[in-house]
Amino acid sequence: MPAQHPATGKTLIIGLGNPIVADDSVGLRVAAELKSRLADRPGVDVTEDYWGGLRLMERMIGYDRAIVIDAICTGAPPGTIHHLTTASVPTQKSASAHDVNLPTALAFGRRAGMHLPADEDVRLIGIEADDLINFSEHCTPAVAAAIPRSVQEAIQLLDSMLEGQNS
Repeated sequence: MPAQHPATGKTLIIGLGNPIVADDSVGLRVAAELKSRLADRPGVDVTEDYWGGLRLMERMIGYDRAIVIDAICTGAPPGTIHHLTTASVPTQKSASAHDVNLPTALAFGRRAGMHLPADEDVRLIGIEADDLINFSEHCTPAVAAAIPRSVQEAIQLLDSMLEGQNS
């Protein structure tokens, strides 16, 4: 049985991506803007990372809530902003820890007794990408145009998650 951990009240916002691959950097860019906009918010940490899977899960240890921002490919028009939950991300069966997705990594961490946000307290913002192949320090125009909206939607999501905590 996993250990019970006291609530910390802390929220992690993490932008994922690769800074030198066109639209794959969008999560990092949104997080950088959020870091400056939310610098004075107590209990809210904003960071960037380049890895998913188990490393992403490890970054969430000690937090009660998390918002993950990343590029996504669903076939929607580039720049479309998707709001997802861990329940809407397919789980996978794999023998390799290198390709573990977030729901699988969180389940693994909880079974190991780590203090992690509950599934309902992890939200994902996916920005539809156009180019995840080419090296570039810039997002494509449609994805770049979605950054300000993504920042606003992340702040609104954070506020609604924190309001839900206080209800």
